[in-house]
Amino acid sequence: MTFQPTHPIPYGRQNITDHDIQAITETLRSDFLTQGPKVAEFEEKFAAYIGARYAVAVSNGTAALHLCTLALGVQPGQRVITTPITFAASANCVLYCGGEVHFADIDPTTALIDLRQVRALLEAHPKGYFHGLIPVDFAGLPVDLAAARQLADEFGLWIIEDACHAPGGFFTDPTGQDQRCGNGQFADLAIFSFHPVKHIATGEGGMITTNNPELYEKLLLLRTHGITKSPALMHKNDGGWYMEMQLLGYNYRMPDILTALGISQLQRADAGLARRRELAARYDAAFAARPAIRALATAPGHAYHLYVIQVPDRKGLYDFLRERQVLAQVHYIPVHTMPYYQELGWHAGDFPHAEQYYAHCLSIPLFPTLTDEEQQYVIDCILEFVV
Repeated sequence: MTFQPTHPIPYGRQNITDHDIQAITETLRSDFLTQGPKVAEFEEKFAAYIGARYAVAVSNGTAALHLCTLALGVQPGQRVITTPITFAASANCVLYCGGEVHFADIDPTTALIDLRQVRALLEAHPKGYFHGLIPVDFAGLPVDLAAARQLADEFGLWIIEDACHAPGGFFTDPTGQDQRCGNGQFADLAIFSFHPVKHIATGEGGMITTNNPELYEKLLLLRTHGITKSPALMHKNDGGWYMEMQLLGYNYRMPDILTALGISQLQRADAGLARRRELAARYDAAFAARPAIRALATAPGHAYHLYVIQVPDRKGLYDFLRERQVLAQVHYIPVHTMPYYQELGWHAGDFPHAEQYYAHCLSIPLFPTLTDEEQQYVIDCILEFVV
């Protein structure tokens, strides 16, 4: 092994270009720093990229989830199903509204929520017992939302698609049409995150997409304290200064500075996605002959936010890689095993596929600026340890 890294190689890394910096600088010199014209521009361009009718920019992905549950009217006593293999916010958003979270186990070949397990859970209770479903496009692999929609319609559920890992990803519906994650054809609402390790990085930031005009209008209110300045929506109008608080909302706005960065990053989203898929294909080829290294299932529309492998000695490999400046990560600790959720009544052993996955999973470096030399070094290190 001749190549030696001069700095740590993380599992994910943002890519900030001179064009990004120029976009931010121009905004800093403009009249708007908080919510101004760049927000609307980012929303319009992101909606076009995803293929949705509407987009609402918000302060982060967690805020997006919270606003979705608020817009859908989640209340105390309502029950929502999600996956245990996700970041905690996918479940927490239900609790924010006083609802109850229930989990369905994952498909061990994909680490996505297993819709067969969802059906079993639904059939074990009377219709109307559950109110919603939050599937997660984990690692960038899209959930079959056509199948999820059919299930949701059968049992009277709404759907929030957590597509934080999958902008630009797609699945093929039963008619043979490719459906982009978050395009609103099957989910009532979808959410995205612009955290630095995501496909589009703004530091912090999020987006909600939908094709439903009523939900869109409600999200706009909820995002900004429940306040409107639109004369068409107000009950009265005392003058140009007048505004009305019509709902109990939040300050979940995204500022112009960050949306300017998002617009710039969006321009090269497809190039970044293509590079992620190229890197993933190289990992696939490198590990194909090593049975002890198991990758998750793939698909043409995989967006590859993460490349996850499963190995017999995950802790050993994690430590071995860190000693060699490769900063792998684990995604995710099953939500139901967290102390807070255990206090709500969940236990280790409740979802064996999720727990077995967690015991062996490791996310290895995957980001567009990862060089071929760096990737080969990562591969060599893994193959040295996993025999």
